[in-house]
Amino acid sequence: MKVNNLHMYYKKLLLLICFSSFIFSCNEELKTTFSISNITTENNKLVEANIPKAFGNDLVITEINSEISKTVIAALQIGDPDTITSKSIEESITLFNEEFNKFNTDFPDVTQPWEAQIDGEVMFRSPEIISIAITSYTNTGGAHGNTNISFLNFDAVTGKRIQNSNLITNKDAFKNVAKSYFKDALTEDDVIFEPDTFQLPANIGFTIEGVILLYNTYEIAPYSTGIIDFTIPIEKVNDYLAF
Repeated sequence: MKVNNLHMYYKKLLLLICFSSFIFSCNEELKTTFSISNITTENNKLVEANIPKAFGNDLVITEINSEISKTVIAALQIGDPDTITSKSIEESITLFNEEFNKFNTDFPDVTQPWEAQIDGEVMFRSPEIISIAITSYTNTGGAHGNTNISFLNFDAVTGKRIQNSNLITNKDAFKNVAKSYFKDALTEDDVIFEPDTFQLPANIGFTIEGVILLYNTYEIAPYSTGIIDFTIPIEKVNDYLAF
């Protein structure tokens, strides 16, 4: 009887170990890691691109890396954003350099070179959500360059991008909290705060400190105002978030 009980004990223990190994393998398969990748081409002299690249489950990382690439490609687009033809970041880098060469041929007296600097970082990761920021600075010979920041939020399980409308469960309540933080983020020379016309920005992301809201240059104010951003502690809006 003791031998049988011992046999059953080891059988249950073996099953438990196998089940635990299976769960661990599933978690490892879903785990997504990132490293910063420098992307360039053979004849590139104008573009510096350092962006996060996802590694892990193929289905998940394909979604994430694809959205990151689309954002970088759009940042390097010259002219109408609706006419993007590039299929890769490398192709966009090549086109950016070629456009400058054409411009330089047509206007040889203009000595100011074009430039583009694109950097990305993983701002926040949890079992549910991954939040990434892509910062781009481009100058194509104008009076000043243009800086733009894009927040990309992803479902950590599927890798699919989460739109802002799916981040918030109660938009009105979230806006009411955001208004006071927005007002505090303004300076005398920024913009006139009008509570009735307040709108959430295009960029909403996550950091360890909370929810970050960011308005790019020209989004709500003139160029001189620059970028306006502020962070709301997570406990202030946790009840209104889907994640």
